[in-house]
Amino acid sequence: MTRGGRDKDRDDPERKCIATGEVQPRTGLVRFVVAPDGQVLADVLNRLPGRGIHVAADRAAIDKAAKKGLFARAARAPVTVAPDLADQVEAQLARRVVDLISLARKAGLAVVGYEKTKDWLEKDRADILVQASDGSERGKSRLHPPDGTDTLISCLTAGEIGLAFGREHAIHAALAAGGLTERVVEEAARLAGLRRPIGGRTAGKDTKNA
Repeated sequence: MTRGGRDKDRDDPERKCIATGEVQPRTGLVRFVVAPDGQVLADVLNRLPGRGIHVAADRAAIDKAAKKGLFARAARAPVTVAPDLADQVEAQLARRVVDLISLARKAGLAVVGYEKTKDWLEKDRADILVQASDGSERGKSRLHPPDGTDTLISCLTAGEIGLAFGREHAIHAALAAGGLTERVVEEAARLAGLRRPIGGRTAGKDTKNA
């Protein structure tokens, strides 16, 4: 299985992480390229030209690759690595997940708010439960993800979930089955590897409209 929960197949090629040495499906890695000026750039969308350098979607792995000179070794040339490279990757992945959830919403595959999310869960319409990492644990405990693996996304903040639905913040959302949802799960799994647990604060009170 991939980190995103899909079975590995020929459409999901494997690559070797320069930090861990492990070979794994590309969906669990972050691709980097070296720009003409020698700057190491994250290619979250896998679109930039050039030879790809792959690192596990994990903050520790990216930090190790940056600090140990592994990008230069892989590129076989001098490179420049931004000190906040892992933060840049995290920001890009967060934006990617938000954009995909927004697309799912427009396609009728996503709802937001406690009541609508609860309704989808009770009627088995929800494939994935999304809950804000900075929402109150008491409020989040009232809803349970669908049966199965990889059915809960909890790496987004309330502000990020809200952004996907055109509101200031949101604590609860649900996604129906579909190709877009599979992509959300994959990208959220990569994002989770870059995020440290958020604790000690909430995004405000959970309400039935959140």
